Amino acid sequence: MNDVLTDLAARLGQKIALVDDRPAMDGRPARIVKWTFAELEANANRLARLLIERGVKPKDRIVSCGQNSCWIVAMSNAVRKIGAVGVPLNYRLTPEEATYVVDNSDAVVVFADAEFANLFATIATGTPQVRETLIFDGPPAQGQTRVEPLLEKQSAAPPELKEPAGEPMTMIYTSGTTGKPKGAVRSSLGNPQQSAALWAEIGYLEDDVYITTGPLYHSGPGGFLAIAHRLGNTAVLQHKFDEEDWLRLVQTYRVTTTFAAPTPIRRICQVPEETFRRYDVSSMARMVANAAPWSYALKKLYLSRFPTNSLFEVYGSTELGVNTLLRPEHQLSKPGSCGKPAPGVEIRLFDDSGKAVIAPNVEGELYVRSANMFSTYHKAHDKFMAERRDDWQTVGDIAYYDEEGFYYICDRKKDMIISGGVNIYPAEIEAALEHHPDINDVAVFGIPDEEWGEAVHAIVVARRGVNLTKDKIMAYAREHLAGYKVPRSISFLDEIPRTGSGKILKRELRKPFWEGRKSRV
Repeated sequence: MNDVLTDLAARLGQKIALVDDRPAMDGRPARIVKWTFAELEANANRLARLLIERGVKPKDRIVSCGQNSCWIVAMSNAVRKIGAVGVPLNYRLTPEEATYVVDNSDAVVVFADAEFANLFATIATGTPQVRETLIFDGPPAQGQTRVEPLLEKQSAAPPELKEPAGEPMTMIYTSGTTGKPKGAVRSSLGNPQQSAALWAEIGYLEDDVYITTGPLYHSGPGGFLAIAHRLGNTAVLQHKFDEEDWLRLVQTYRVTTTFAAPTPIRRICQVPEETFRRYDVSSMARMVANAAPWSYALKKLYLSRFPTNSLFEVYGSTELGVNTLLRPEHQLSKPGSCGKPAPGVEIRLFDDSGKAVIAPNVEGELYVRSANMFSTYHKAHDKFMAERRDDWQTVGDIAYYDEEGFYYICDRKKDMIISGGVNIYPAEIEAALEHHPDINDVAVFGIPDEEWGEAVHAIVVARRGVNLTKDKIMAYAREHLAGYKVPRSISFLDEIPRTGSGKILKRELRKPFWEGRKSRV
C-alpha cells in the first residue's frame, strides 16, 4: 500500500496543503510560505531519507519541537513513512521538564526549530541517547546540525526501506497536570472505519480549510490537522497564537473548520466589538470544541459572534481519542453535556465499589472501549493496567448520563476534593464562578485544612480595571452554590498557568499549599 500522503500528492498534487502566513512580530518581518501536496510529499520524503541515512530504524523515537510550521508537519509525515515513532515535544517546557521527556522517550534524533536550538544544547548532557540534533529555519547551536543543506542532497522520491515500516505510531506525552508526564503510545492512523464515521458525523468536506488554533505538539490540534490532510483539506498554520491575527487568517483564507480549547476562543471572542467586526468569520462551519470544557457562558459568547450552527463539542483525551460528540442543535439545550458516544465508542460508568452504573443521573468513573484507544504508556505499562478493567480503559474522569443518554463530566477523579467526608468537584464550582461578569478565569482545588481535611480554594483572574474583592466573589458563590461548595479562601493571579491544550496546571497551583506534607489529599 502507498503512504497516505503519497496517494494525496498523486491525486491533489498542485492543491495547497499548507499555508504558513506570519505577520511581522517580535522584530521579525512578515512572511508567507505555501506548500502544495506535491511539495509536502517531496519534503517529507527528503526528511525520511535523511533519517534513514542517519541510522534511524523502525520503532526508533524521533522528537520534534517547534511552533507550528511546514517543517514540523513534514517531519510528522516523514516519521510515519519509515515506521519510526514521532514524539512531539511541548516547547513551553522548562529545561528540566524537557530533559525528562526526551530522555524518558528514548529518542535517538531531535528535529527542532532554531528558536529552540539553545534548549537542546542546554539539555544535551541529560539526554545521552540522542545521537543528533537537526535544526531547521536558522542557525544551530554548537554540536548541532543544520538540516536544509543536507536535504538538498536527498531524493524527493518515497524512501526505500530495508525492512518493513510496520504500523505507524506516535507517542504523545500527557499534560502532567497531576504528576510526571507519561508517553501515550498509539497508532497514528487509528481505526479507519471508526474515524471515517466520526468525520461524516461532523460533516467534513474535501474543500474545507482548517486552521490550527493551538500548538501541533498537542494531540487535539495535531490530530485534527491529520484529519484535515487525509480529507484533502488546505491547512493554515498559525505559527504563534494572536487573537486578531487568527481573525485575519480566517477571513483571508475563508477558513471553515478548526479544533480549539476554550482559552484561545475566549480571547478571540473578547476582542473589542469594533475590532471583531472588521473581520468576516461567516465561513466558519465546523468549530470543534475540546481539550478542556467550554463553559456555557463561553458557548453563548461564541454563538453570538460566529455562525450559530457551527459549534460542535467532543470529549476525549490523548489516551482514549474522541469519546463523545455534542452536535450544534444541543449546545444550549444541554448545558454542561459533552454529548453522546461517538461512532464506534462504548462508554460504561463504574462506582467506587466497581459495579457498573446502570441508572441515569448517578455518578461513576468513566471507562471507554474503542478501536481508537492508545496501546500503553511508555515505560509505565503498570499505570496503563491500573487504569483498566478488562478491555475498558479510563483516564479518571467522573461522569453521569441523563435520561436521553447525554453524558456530563463532573471532574477528574484526581482533582476531587474531600471536605468533611463530602466529595466536591472543582469543575462545578469553576463553571459557576465563570458566570460572574468580572471574572475572566478561575481555578479551584483542595488545600489542607486541619478541621475538614481539605478546604475549597479558588484562584481568580479578574477582568482588567474592575474592583473585584474576595467578599464579592463569596457572596456571588453563595447565590449559586451549596454552602459546602463555596470557596473557603480566595487568591488572585494575573494569569492561571495552563498547558498548551488549555488544561489548568493544578499541580503547580496546589504545590505551595501542600509543601512539606507527605500527602496532597
